[in-house]
Amino acid sequence: MKKNKMFKTAGIAAAMILAAGLVFAGGKKDTETAKTEDPIIHVFGAFRGEEAARFQEIVKIFNEKSGYTVVYEGSPEFETQIQVQAEAGTPPDIAALPQPGTMKSFAAKGYIKPLPQKVLESIDANYAPVWKELGSYNGKTYGVFHRVNAKSFVWYNKKVWAQKGYTVPQTWDELVALENKMVANGDVPWTVGFESGTATGWPGTDWLEDIMLRTAGPEVYDKWVSHEIPFNDPAVKKALEICGSIFLNPKYVYGGPTNILTTNYGDAIKPLFENPPKAMMHRQGNFITTFMQQDVQDHLEEDVGVFALPSIDQKWGTPVLGGGDQFVMFTDKPGAADFLQFLTTWEACAPWARVGGALFPHKTQNFNDYGNAIERDIAKILVNAKVFRFDGSDMMPSEVGSGTFWTGMVNYVGGESADDVLNTIEASWPDAQ
Repeated sequence: MKKNKMFKTAGIAAAMILAAGLVFAGGKKDTETAKTEDPIIHVFGAFRGEEAARFQEIVKIFNEKSGYTVVYEGSPEFETQIQVQAEAGTPPDIAALPQPGTMKSFAAKGYIKPLPQKVLESIDANYAPVWKELGSYNGKTYGVFHRVNAKSFVWYNKKVWAQKGYTVPQTWDELVALENKMVANGDVPWTVGFESGTATGWPGTDWLEDIMLRTAGPEVYDKWVSHEIPFNDPAVKKALEICGSIFLNPKYVYGGPTNILTTNYGDAIKPLFENPPKAMMHRQGNFITTFMQQDVQDHLEEDVGVFALPSIDQKWGTPVLGGGDQFVMFTDKPGAADFLQFLTTWEACAPWARVGGALFPHKTQNFNDYGNAIERDIAKILVNAKVFRFDGSDMMPSEVGSGTFWTGMVNYVGGESADDVLNTIEASWPDAQ
């Protein structure tokens, strides 16, 4: 749920790999021989199925225009395998890393190579500075971002809002005023759902992360995620209580707090489009359109509106929370840097954007290439964000990020105090024990 979702020469490529005596997925090989004799640029990542098919189209364009042979391999065990391969000295030429911490770890150990000047110049030309910062470690840039996802969006029923005269808020104060107007009109502002089986609670962590970025800013957010400040720091409590001003107010949330805990995250969007609607707004990532009623999906541009969760402190602008894959180089094989440079261009994104299901951070992009107005709108929000940060819980130790943080948000909505919730999460952090 918080995850990122061969062309014609594939047979030839496979034969060449076997002929060279290589076993790519974790086997042994003579790396020096591979550098001199293997003409294939191996790219390894987590894209599979439909996502892999979309990325293969990008690879095909590069191969046809460059004369190089890039081969992509995806694996459901990518994050484990790439660690094993890097440590064994048998990595691919390029990997698409979904976790920013992995890039920093590999860079610190000298496994990956800093990007050459031509790629850096292309990043500077085609991205906002935040993306270069996210791909850098100790003053050197290692990562190129391609497809990304984002979560800081508020969805609404466009036709109902038009009928009721509701307008999109630009600031948090305007959002609060809108909430109160909705309540005065007899409407419920929000629909929220935390239920997700064994992962129940993760939508609440997204809410808190979004508020942290808006109240404490990116530097404090980074310190929180890395535990340079404790989980029960006053900045975290402030953000949690702002979440509580919505979650714990039965006038603000459809069904009240109890319904938050029993509503599945995918079903939480649906009350917006019932007749009559049961709520007016839902905060969720760009993936949520696939959970809308089918008749709504069939008329997205007509029925669905979306805006960025408004800013709270203007100094941070309107931050965006999300994730993405950054491509890094383990080798300097001819063509590897050229492929990464290609990924920085809109030519390497447009085919996927036209099909749908992906966002790209390139400031040089043509928004008209997206297949519908919804994706165009959220792509503009993403590109215009001065602050972008990865999902915090994904970067925390699993005991916290996919453990006590999830359950803590559930307990908070269930009636436990902010102090008790945050103290419990803090005590669970591995280095706090």
